[in-house]
Parts: sequence; structure tokens; C-alpha cells
Amino acid sequence: MPSKMGTFVPESTMLPALTALLVFQLVGEAARLALGLPVPGPVIGLVLLLGWLVLRGGPSTELRNTTGGLLQHLSLLFVPAGTGVMLHIGRIGEEWLPIVVALVVSTALGLAVSGWVLHLLMRRAERRSAR
Repeated sequence: MPSKMGTFVPESTMLPALTALLVFQLVGEAARLALGLPVPGPVIGLVLLLGWLVLRGGPSTELRNTTGGLLQHLSLLFVPAGTGVMLHIGRIGEEWLPIVVALVVSTALGLAVSGWVLHLLMRRAERRSAR
């Protein structure tokens, strides 16, 4: 039943979807520890989840609805990060230049890579449509 906050997802469909998400996070963390990888475990779990979804042909309705509900409340997950920033505001003030440089360089790099990938994909699509 729709509401102002979004689609209501019954707990019976949320539990398997949340379990799947947490299992992939756990497997990612285990892989990180076992292999000594410098990548965070949840990132590895996310890549594994992506592979699983590609093999299955996409997410199930339950997973789609559950993740949609989580994304609607994503801003709540930034509260702990904002609190951490406020606790370390003195350190941020002391090290503002490296922080700003890292933010600017990573943003520019992300935009450049995204633009390059888009350019490659558009050329590929043009070649396919020309055939």
C-alpha cells in the first residue's frame, strides 16, 4: 500500500533481501581478511553482489523494493559521519589543504573517467547502429 514516504515493504519480504545484502558484505569482509586485500570488505561484497545480480539477470522484486526503501532513508546514514566531522573539526582545520586537494583531484578524476567511459560507450553504440 503506497504512502507519502514511499512503498510499504512487508517484513516478510525484507528479511531475505536484507540477509542477502549482509551475507555479501560478510563474504566481502572475509575475502578481504583472507586475502589481505587493501580494499574494504563491503566494497568487495558489493562487487560480488553485482556479479551475482548479473548472473541472475537482475534483482528480485523483494530485493528491489527493500533496497529502494533503504535508499529513501540514505540521508540518515550520513548523521554518524557528520558527527565524526564535528568531533575532529580542529584536525580538519589544521589539514584543510590536503583535504581540499584530495577532494578536487578525486572529483576531477572521477568526472574525467566517467566522461571517457561515456565517450567510449557512445562510439560503441554508434558503430552498432551503423551496422
